[in-house]
Amino acid sequence: MTLQSQARHDPELRALAPWFHNLHLPDGRQTAPDHPLGDFPALMWERIAPHVPDDLSGARALDIGCNAGFYAFQLARRGAEVTGLDVDAHYLAQARWAARQYGLEGRVRFRQGQVYDLARERDEYDVVLFLGVLYHLRYPLLALDVVAERVRGLLVLQTLTAPGEEAVEPPPDVPITARDLLVQPGWPTMAFIERDLAGDPTNWWAPNHAAVEAMVRSTGLEVAARPAPEVYVCRRGPRYEELRRWHGDELRAATGT
Repeated sequence: MTLQSQARHDPELRALAPWFHNLHLPDGRQTAPDHPLGDFPALMWERIAPHVPDDLSGARALDIGCNAGFYAFQLARRGAEVTGLDVDAHYLAQARWAARQYGLEGRVRFRQGQVYDLARERDEYDVVLFLGVLYHLRYPLLALDVVAERVRGLLVLQTLTAPGEEAVEPPPDVPITARDLLVQPGWPTMAFIERDLAGDPTNWWAPNHAAVEAMVRSTGLEVAARPAPEVYVCRRGPRYEELRRWHGDELRAATGT
């Protein structure tokens, strides 16, 4: 019997289906062996893993949009105390079940919530994963501001982007009569998706590469590495405290904090 047919006929896996994360369970089962993206998200983790410390003993980690917990489990295996956050109760049920299979219940906790809920917390994390979430949000820059305040060490951001790698150096000021600069190639832009993209009505935005980096900088973080297309490893930049104070009042008003 193939892995695909085993997954379809396994009563435990079928009860928790559908699966988006293909988890390799200790007993040899896989949760989504026929994933259209291949062995996902293991293939993505191979690109990200070298940029995350091997030893996370004593570290706190946050996985925003954790889905079935694949990345959270990777961080826990490196020694981190991990919180997985997701809005979807179905995925959280998968993650809690999988944590028991791996024996990681003591290192990972999962909870339901929105990324904006993090504005009401004061906790900071040594590692924050924000993968595959930003473009699903109606308020992406607000979310990125909220996330930036939780980052003590590094942030790994992945987002759907519009095609193109061009990026211009923005001038300190754009004259009102020079707005043609805003449509030149490489200017930070975000395409708004009013209807579905790939059959998904929650795909709202497709920023270009320049916009992702500009948005990151505007939060006070800076891009330190790009391990894969659409993936950005970020850390606090020299203007972090200044920009957090500058945006603070608006952020607190928007989030009701």
